[in-house]
Amino acid sequence: MMESVTALVVSFHTGPRLAECLYALKGDPGVSAIVIADNGNPPGTEAWLDAFVAATPKAQIVRLANPGFGAAVNAAARLAATRHLLVINPDCVIRRGSLRPLIDALAGAPAPAIAGGRIFDLQGREERGARRETLTLARALGLARWTLDQEPPPQGPVAVGAISGAFFLIRKADFDRLNGFDEGYFLHFEDVDICRRALEMGGAVIYVPGAGALHYGSTSDVPSAFVTGHKAKSLARYLRRFARGPAERLMVELAAPFIGLAMKLRA
Repeated sequence: MMESVTALVVSFHTGPRLAECLYALKGDPGVSAIVIADNGNPPGTEAWLDAFVAATPKAQIVRLANPGFGAAVNAAARLAATRHLLVINPDCVIRRGSLRPLIDALAGAPAPAIAGGRIFDLQGREERGARRETLTLARALGLARWTLDQEPPPQGPVAVGAISGAFFLIRKADFDRLNGFDEGYFLHFEDVDICRRALEMGGAVIYVPGAGALHYGSTSDVPSAFVTGHKAKSLARYLRRFARGPAERLMVELAAPFIGLAMKLRA
């Protein structure tokens, strides 16, 4: 028997893929409930969401003044009454049958535990970020490997340093124990942060290749400069938070502006 799962979906000017995401969740027998956090959408999208919720007994919506991704997930999670929470991006479409491998991976894992699945593009290729090492200053500077998508795929669940916030499962009790996402991150790196905190509390972060979601990506009409700016701020926050000792904190302060500039130039 499948354990109860609430899917949490945050939408901000998401675009047409939002409907695919929500209909896949609606049709998945493992999803007991859907909570949509509307962080701000055009009137047409809001009307469509209202109609979707009205026609979907297991769905509800909470409208927010765009407090950021992590804060919106936290608000949606407070409305959930199930054992597990599935965090999934609005431009991701869950592959049917993915919940059981994620639930099984969490079953024997020390708390707090997080299980992320394989995220792939339209060609079926694994995307960067679904399995990663723990982010350190050296990895942020490109001096050591961070993402693991170029490594041979594992045959079953494996322990990793971080998974992607675009598609993961967590027990609600563990999410509450972690106090959810750190709302100091507006966008990006809140997933890396919560994974780091789970590991430092003696928990586990698990990559589960048997669970998957199609990720369209770049469906939002938000300007890239806006996204990149918040990404740079979030990375600096993460590095400051987990710096070890005065010397590393000094190195972070010296390196953060250059890392942020490199991000903007790449964008």
